[in-house]
Amino acid sequence: MPTRQLEPLAWLLFSAGGVLAALGLPVLVFLFGLAFPLGWIAPPDYAHLVALVRPVPVRLAIWMFCVLSLLHWAHRFRYTLYDGLQVKHLNEIINTACYGGALLGAVLSAIVLWNIP
Repeated sequence: MPTRQLEPLAWLLFSAGGVLAALGLPVLVFLFGLAFPLGWIAPPDYAHLVALVRPVPVRLAIWMFCVLSLLHWAHRFRYTLYDGLQVKHLNEIINTACYGGALLGAVLSAIVLWNIP
């Protein structure tokens, strides 16, 4: 029986993170980076945002958004270094740094989301 590689799973996570990042991040940057600070739209108060994020399904959705975006970044950055800059001799270090950074970001985002009052 042939062994299965993890490469298709990595590409699946890469594409899912890319889609979520492409659809969600511009909206968040527009709202929290332009519309709210410049007064185009009235910003929600802190209590409203906490009430919005308090349910567990919402926290899981935000966490999955963070995790998939980080995995997208890790995969893209890995292949940029590996293929673009031709540093194939540092493959293990690059893999550890990229995917380890994504894993660390996932753990930190879980800690932040689960410690919201």
